[in-house]
Amino acid sequence: MKKKVKIGLALGAGAARGLAHIGVLQVLEEHGIFPEYISGSSIGAIVGALYAAGITPKMMEGIAQNLDIARYYDVKVPRIGFIQGKKIEDLIKLLTQNKDFSELKIPLTVTAVDLKTCKLIEISEGKVYEAVRASISIPGIFTPVIRGDYTLVDGGLLARVPVDTVKRMGADVVIGVDVGFRGQHHQPVNVLEVIIQSLEVMELEILKNNVQKGDVIIYPDVSGIHPFHFDKVDECVKEGRKASIEAIGRIKHLIDSWES
Repeated sequence: MKKKVKIGLALGAGAARGLAHIGVLQVLEEHGIFPEYISGSSIGAIVGALYAAGITPKMMEGIAQNLDIARYYDVKVPRIGFIQGKKIEDLIKLLTQNKDFSELKIPLTVTAVDLKTCKLIEISEGKVYEAVRASISIPGIFTPVIRGDYTLVDGGLLARVPVDTVKRMGADVVIGVDVGFRGQHHQPVNVLEVIIQSLEVMELEILKNNVQKGDVIIYPDVSGIHPFHFDKVDECVKEGRKASIEAIGRIKHLIDSWES
């Protein structure tokens, strides 16, 4: 008797490049592949939360195409971050219907990093929007989130593609999606680009030590997309679809070999 494989999806960090996750989800669904578990870091936490809350990939694409993200940047005089993040938090709250993790259609774990202990924090309880807001807190750009004794920032710092997290949730086969930087940076033109590029250098080095633990890692070719250009929806979704189609044979082979 065949046993049912438990599929986990690890959606990685990468700012606007993470729109490629939408294309990945579209292709997986088209091939009848649906995750039992999802983990997400930063932009991957946003996409994972929406999907786990019941928003289809096609709906996500429509939302992204019609969203003016600049309207949600509540810029402030920087003390511990340029963007307060309340407007984006309210948007995530609306899109996830103010759900608790326990109310999601698919089990979800969101990653963040505690600045005090320097540890990865895996959040799977409480309000989803609060956890996602913590996971997208790019240091120096967004203000950190205070949660109990934790001071939380971007989960991508220590888990750019949170493969280990979704394995701990119980996944047998993990599909990871890496939308982060892998190429060569251009000359930074402002302080925000200095911050982003510096973090990407660190994330890329850390990634070398953990991404190989995933069973299949999908690499959409989005390194040419500027991390702040959230208007590049079509390009990102297209690359997510392309990379997923190229990987679908390997994914199906892994699932078949596990179930046989």
